[in-house]
Amino acid sequence: MHFLPVGPHALLVEVDDAGAARSLAAWVRTQRLDAVDVVPAARTVLLDGIADVAAVREAVRGWDPAVEPAHGALVEIPVRYDGPDLAFVAEHWGVSEDDVVAAHGEIEFVASFCGFAPGFSYLAGLPDDRSVPRLDSPRARVPSGSVALAGTWCGVYPTESPGGWRILGHTDVVLWDADSPEPALLPPGTRVRFVAAP
Repeated sequence: MHFLPVGPHALLVEVDDAGAARSLAAWVRTQRLDAVDVVPAARTVLLDGIADVAAVREAVRGWDPAVEPAHGALVEIPVRYDGPDLAFVAEHWGVSEDDVVAAHGEIEFVASFCGFAPGFSYLAGLPDDRSVPRLDSPRARVPSGSVALAGTWCGVYPTESPGGWRILGHTDVVLWDADSPEPALLPPGTRVRFVAAP
């Protein structure tokens, strides 16, 4: 772990990877440390709104990265696998399109962190040997609900936006509801399974 001060009331903690960041963020929440906001990312956790930065830094040193965080809720997302990049992913993996659908549905993803757009969760779980390259040039418009891959990440576009991920299909599930007490359907720690829709 590395600690970086971020102003007088915040601390950025650098860790090895997204799994460690997710684990640390979950641990901080269970410890009820003096941090108003706990924001995990790919390799960092931002602790903000801290009254005593030194005390929080010392407390975080007690985190054991070997301890797995508690599992979050499981959300199943129906997908129509009709995306423009399904054939590319099949060829890249050396399998059929049906095999891509089956493999994608067998993985239990975990929301590591949110970013890019409100409600967009970076879902970890794709094995390294299934890593998928981004598009050479991003699309100007990716439809809302697009289910896509990039590198070893999976994500669902909550709104129409530009994007360079490989689109496998789409869902009608609402990912972001600003009027809900928990606006994001897939906050960090949520387990996610994709189910082929008829």
